[in-house]
Amino acid sequence: MNAQSDGNRAETLYPALPAAIEKAAETLLHTCCAQELRIATAESCTGGLLASLLTDVEGASHAFERGFVVYSKESKCELLGVARARIDACGAVSREVAIAMATGAINQSHADIALAVTGYAGSAPPGQEAGLVHFACASKGGAVEHREAHFGNIGRGPVRIGTLGIALEMMMDAVHAVARP
Repeated sequence: MNAQSDGNRAETLYPALPAAIEKAAETLLHTCCAQELRIATAESCTGGLLASLLTDVEGASHAFERGFVVYSKESKCELLGVARARIDACGAVSREVAIAMATGAINQSHADIALAVTGYAGSAPPGQEAGLVHFACASKGGAVEHREAHFGNIGRGPVRIGTLGIALEMMMDAVHAVARP
């Protein structure tokens, strides 16, 4: 199938991503549009890949409010308000920092739902786990869900693609939880 001839496919990333990932992004955005919900992302190990995927779905741009690419510790602090003491105490790849990132993305945007991801897509520093990724999904009003994935040392690309699937699933769960009547 030619990406240019199929308006339902994410033209920029097709055919690099599995069709199920693209379909999940499309479904999420169209559901957000129908519910008048806006979403934001705060990404570290995916480097903006999730935001790129969400902006590739034509006709749903008003559902994606903004994305933060916060690869460095400093950017997590400056853009999302994550306390440096939290990063120093827990590590940038941790449950606590993922939750702080998601909360910061909600606070620094007009989104109803924000998904944060931080992890080791490739090799990890000594004593850390390669392929460990922490996710947090925050909703306006305070609900925050956390999940972690242990992809193993399978390489940057496969970890990042696996991360997209979990992130989209978590955002869809949050959309259902906050759906407006």
